[in-house]
Amino acid sequence: MNLSALTALSPLDGRYAAKLQTLRPLLSEFGLMQHRVQVEVEWFIALSDAGFAEFKPLSEASRGLLRSLSLRFSEADAQAIKDIEKTTNHDVKAVEMWIKGRFQGHADLEAAAEFVHFACTSEDINNTSHALMLKAAREQALLPALDKLLQQLGAMAHTLAALPMLSRTHGQTASPTTVGKEVANVAARLATARARIAAVPLLAKMNGAVGNYNAHLAAYPGFDWEGFSRSVVEDRLGLSFNPYTIQIEPHDYMAELFDAVARANTLLIDWARDVWGYISLGYFKQKVKKGEVGSSTMPHKVNPIDFENAEGNFGLANALLGHMSHKLPVSRWQRDLTDSTVLRNMGVALGYALLACDSLSRGIDKVEVNAAALAADLDAAWEVLAEPVQTVMRRHGLPDPYNQLKEFTRGQPITRELMQGFIQGLALPEEDKQRLLAMTPGSYTGLAAELAARWKA
Repeated sequence: MNLSALTALSPLDGRYAAKLQTLRPLLSEFGLMQHRVQVEVEWFIALSDAGFAEFKPLSEASRGLLRSLSLRFSEADAQAIKDIEKTTNHDVKAVEMWIKGRFQGHADLEAAAEFVHFACTSEDINNTSHALMLKAAREQALLPALDKLLQQLGAMAHTLAALPMLSRTHGQTASPTTVGKEVANVAARLATARARIAAVPLLAKMNGAVGNYNAHLAAYPGFDWEGFSRSVVEDRLGLSFNPYTIQIEPHDYMAELFDAVARANTLLIDWARDVWGYISLGYFKQKVKKGEVGSSTMPHKVNPIDFENAEGNFGLANALLGHMSHKLPVSRWQRDLTDSTVLRNMGVALGYALLACDSLSRGIDKVEVNAAALAADLDAAWEVLAEPVQTVMRRHGLPDPYNQLKEFTRGQPITRELMQGFIQGLALPEEDKQRLLAMTPGSYTGLAAELAARWKA
C-alpha cells in the first residue's frame, strides 16, 4: 500500500495534512537535516576565521557556496543524505559526508575537508538543530496562530463589550456580565500565555563529547574554545549559549517551552468548552454553510464540531507535550538515547496544537451572538438582583440583609414585580431605593463593559 493522505497512520499527514503545510518543512526529518547542514556549515566557516595556521579564512565565494547548501536544501539533498545513512547507519555522520561531497572541484574546501565536524560530537549538531527548528516553528507557526486567535478574541471583546449576559457560576444563575468581558478574560489569559511561550530562551551547546572541550583542547591547547563556541551559538546561530552540559544539552528549556505551550492549550480548551456550552444554551448561533450536514439522521442539527475538534486536538497535544517535558530533562549519566526518539515527535505535538488553533479560529469565525436569547435569559433571572439589594441594605444597616434575601429568593421563581415589591418595602434612602428599582438583570453588569472595551494585547 502506497503512502498517501488516505493511508497515513497519523491524521496530521493524512486528513489534516493541508492545514500543517507551514510546520512540515520546519519540524520534519527534512527540517532536521536542513538545520544539521546549517550548523555544520556555520561551525566550519567559523573555524576558518579562528586564526588557525592549518585553516585559512575561506573566500567569499566558498562561504556563499557553503551557506547555499542549507538555504537551497532540497528533498533530493535530504534523500541523498538518507542514502548515505544506509551505509553509515549514523544520521549525523551521513550529513558530514554529504557536505564533504559538495567540496569536489573547490580546492580550498577540499584542502580543509577534515575541519567539517571538527571536534564535534553528534549532539553538538543535533541540539543546535533542534533549537533552530523550535525557533523557526515558534516564530513562523505557533506564535502567528496564537496571534490570530488573540486578534479574533480582541475584536469580539470590543464589539460585544456592552452586550449583557447572565453568568452561570456552578451552572446556576449568577451576577450578570457582558459577552465582551467574558471574551476579554480569555484574551487576557492567552496574551499572558503567549508572552511566556515567546520568552523562553532557546539554548544550545557546542562543547564536545561530554561537555568539556576535551578533543578541542587536544588539537589546540591554547585556544579559547568556550568563547569560540559561545560566539557560534549566539552570533552565528542566534541561540542562547549553555556553558554547563553533559554530552547533550539537558533540554530543560524544551520542558519550559512545552509546558508554556501546554498552558496556552489548556486555557483554550477552557474557552472551547465554554463556547460549546453557550451554543447549547442558545447564547451563540452558528452560521450555516450551504451543503454541510450536521447529522446523518437529524436534518436540523448544526453541531459545534470546530470547538469539539479543538478540544480533542489540544488534549492530544498536551499529552505529548507533557510526556516530553517530563522525559527530556532526564538522561542516564552523561547521556542515553531515549531523548532522540522522543524529539522526533516535536512536530507531532506542536502539529496537534496548531491543528486545534485552526479549528478554534474557524469556530470563532462561525459563531454570532443571539441577542434575543441573551435578553430572555436575563429577564427570567430577577433573582440575581438579590446581591445588589442586600449589599445596599448592608450599607444602610438594615437588619440581617443576607438572610432576608435568602428567604425571599432561594429556590423560588422571582419576577420583576416580586423583586420591585420587595425593594419598595425597604427602609432605604429614596435615592438608593429608586436606583435599585431602576435596575434590571441586564443593567447590573458593574464595570464589565468598560473592562472589555479597554482591553488590548
